[in-house]
Amino acid sequence: MKIAQVAPLAESVPPKLYGGTERVVSWLTEELVRQGHEVTLFASGDSETSARLVPSCPHGLRLAGINDHLATHLVMLSKVRRMASEFDIIHFHVDLLQHPLFHLIDYKTITTMHGRLDLPDNMPIYNAFPGMPVVSISDHQRLPMPSYVNWVDTIPHGLPPAMGQFSKHGGDYLAFLGRICRDKRPDRAIEIAKRAGMPLKIAAKVDPADTDYFEEIIKPMLDHSLIEFIGEIDDQQKGAFLGNARALLFPIDWPEPFGLVMIEAMAAGTPVIAWGNGSVPEVITEGVSGFMVSSIDEGVEAVGKSLALDRSIVRQAFELRFTVEKMANAYVTVYQRQLANYWPAPSSLAGSRFGAAAYAIGDHAIPARDASGMVSVADRSLR
Repeated sequence: MKIAQVAPLAESVPPKLYGGTERVVSWLTEELVRQGHEVTLFASGDSETSARLVPSCPHGLRLAGINDHLATHLVMLSKVRRMASEFDIIHFHVDLLQHPLFHLIDYKTITTMHGRLDLPDNMPIYNAFPGMPVVSISDHQRLPMPSYVNWVDTIPHGLPPAMGQFSKHGGDYLAFLGRICRDKRPDRAIEIAKRAGMPLKIAAKVDPADTDYFEEIIKPMLDHSLIEFIGEIDDQQKGAFLGNARALLFPIDWPEPFGLVMIEAMAAGTPVIAWGNGSVPEVITEGVSGFMVSSIDEGVEAVGKSLALDRSIVRQAFELRFTVEKMANAYVTVYQRQLANYWPAPSSLAGSRFGAAAYAIGDHAIPARDASGMVSVADRSLR
């Protein structure tokens, strides 16, 4: 298939430092190329990929110091729209900006919803364009959305097995990885480590919006011999950071859509101790890949229990459910289903108005389009 992957522009693909969505887009893109698909990636110009790269800005916008990303994303989406006829499927990872531009060709699109969906400010766009096909990354993520939203699947994230630096024995510290903000509750992680008497290493970025929280709440808590603040780390550092940890602390206080760091830890054989919010019960298998807790006391207890977990079993739990191959295969199934649901089978074209104007993608006959990628109004009546 000819597939377009449309990435956010906040970070490069893959990210130089922090960046969850862009990292997933990179893994998916490379796996689709490996499987033999013709993939075009719309992303920042400093992205690295084996797909065809269509640069939409010179550098990832966050590290370039650009705070308002709206205009740059709209320019990218306009470019995708002009090139739409080149692709069988256009896969968006930018949440909702594409809906007004692509709703008339929604049959050849899917959108993976990477963020939280319980914010009412975004609901008007879903009310206006309910036909846009969307994919959730956990079942819990869907709960706040209206019943008429066009969900086509739930596909958990997956990462390359080689990304996780498996460690059979782990290390002697607890890990916190991600972003410093109220939703992630690093204060809980610090309190658990202090009460458990075990070192905690915090590898996290601080966004400008979270500076006050860091300075006022977290920074005073760092003045302790057990607590080490490392700051933002890259992928090469991340493997060793997670693999050498005794356990990952994931003490979130929000409806987490997925929680990529949990499966990154599992790939390294490191068990996860997490508050059971959002997607956590869909990712963690209690007593196998980690523990779900609801208090500091339970978190401290789980630190002790994590010592008894077999890290090879934690790794197996990752391999069973969260590899990039499983993720990519699930997306290919969705792509094929989108085509099959829209395009008539070749046998149904006999004597039809398509005639010689149709061409084939796999087993599906495709009617001719105009230069914009639009099927004629008459042809759209086949939907």
